[in-house]
Amino acid sequence: MLNRITEKFEELKGRGERALICYVVAGYPDVNTSHKVIDALVGGGADIIEIGIPFSDPIADGPTIQAASHSALERGITPEKALQIAKDVRKKYPKLPLLVMTYFNILVKPGVEKFMFRAKASGIDGFIVPDVPVEEAEVYLAAASRLALATVFFASPNTSPARLQKIVNSSSGFLYLVSVYGTTGARKSFEDYTLNAIKNVKQAAKGKVPVAVGFGISTPLHARFMIGAGADAVIVGSAIIDRIAKSRSRKMLSELEDFAKAMKKACKKS
Repeated sequence: MLNRITEKFEELKGRGERALICYVVAGYPDVNTSHKVIDALVGGGADIIEIGIPFSDPIADGPTIQAASHSALERGITPEKALQIAKDVRKKYPKLPLLVMTYFNILVKPGVEKFMFRAKASGIDGFIVPDVPVEEAEVYLAAASRLALATVFFASPNTSPARLQKIVNSSSGFLYLVSVYGTTGARKSFEDYTLNAIKNVKQAAKGKVPVAVGFGISTPLHARFMIGAGADAVIVGSAIIDRIAKSRSRKMLSELEDFAKAMKKACKKS
């Protein structure tokens, strides 16, 4: 599937770089600031942006992203308003790969294909839906295929070889490898099993789909660890939300841009 996500990975590969994927919660801390946060991250070198559409029961998310999602919902964010943010971002950045990360209820309520069609029309290139297991994804995959949208599935360090192969075969855009057991959230360090998981998933992917590693990545050192182990991309979410939550000063946006620059530098060849 050739869309902006695939093109970006090809472009970066040609330069010997790995991708920096940054996650934002639509409408957090408010809609206007959401736009500015994306601008800051792109200005700092983010290659791909994930726009999280808040859901009332975000099972894969840790406390940081749960709190941000709850805050955005309280302020009145809706899936339609989140897609409008995507539409505005697309106008500003025609080539920037954009994904929606959300939960299946958000798609089911209006109709899976109908919602995906609206997302595509808003400039979205693909979906990450943590609560759709690959074994039950037939309708979702068929709709995405018809609309040429990427489908990013999750693998974890304890995914069996047989299931991992299904995930590789069903993933497009990239495969999302969860670096640790549990939910999202910044961490101080990673275990050897993360290193082994990256190597195993890369071997299973056989170059068919890039492998992006997420959950807990919050420093350039973490990013270098993942890249050194063979990851094609690192995904940063909670560390971004943490910075927004802790710094409501005017410097917050420049601090985010500096953070993205440091993380992107770690994704380049030394």
